[in-house]
Amino acid sequence: MATYLDIVNDVLVRLREDEVSSVTQNPYAKLISKFVNDAKEEVENAWDWSHLRTTITVNTVSGTFGYVLSTSGTRMEVLDVINDTSDWFMQYRTAKEFTNWYRNTDNVVSGAPVYYSFNGISSSEDTIVEVYPKPDAEYTLRFNLLVRPGELTNNTDVVYAPTRPIIMLALAKAIEERGEDGGISATSAYATAQRVMSDAIAFDAEKHPEELIFREV
Repeated sequence: MATYLDIVNDVLVRLREDEVSSVTQNPYAKLISKFVNDAKEEVENAWDWSHLRTTITVNTVSGTFGYVLSTSGTRMEVLDVINDTSDWFMQYRTAKEFTNWYRNTDNVVSGAPVYYSFNGISSSEDTIVEVYPKPDAEYTLRFNLLVRPGELTNNTDVVYAPTRPIIMLALAKAIEERGEDGGISATSAYATAQRVMSDAIAFDAEKHPEELIFREV
């Protein structure tokens, strides 16, 4: 997988600029690195990429209903949640329902978790999940998620989303910033970036065709 530095240098080469050994080596490299981060976020938000799908496992503790989904970040998306110990899919419930269950009743139910909801962000900027009934033992819960990583900061940070759309979009932003580049206009560069993004989405969509089928409930 490409690193932050790899992508910055790829964009610099396309702009006919010298490659760098660090994304902060000079003012222009810093600018391109900002464009890369902006492009990365846009690409990550454009589709539920296979590249960003992961499973985070939570082992419950008896009497504890709140857990931090480590490495989930703040831009995660739930695909499904499974109580692996009890062999059932868990169901989402609103924060209001959880408040009523846990804080407005004298008899909180304990047992195998059936429902889940979210309640804030941890100090490490990861999502906090709550489950109900309150666990009465250790249960293994599997959260199948789409996790969109935070901003790239270090040279060796790995980019998990498709890199070509990121490169082409960052290039378009760079051309727009400094004006027409060798006959390539920003409009043309953005059109190319959009085409590359569309192609990447189409290829990835073939892995999950069922997600594109609309079914009436």
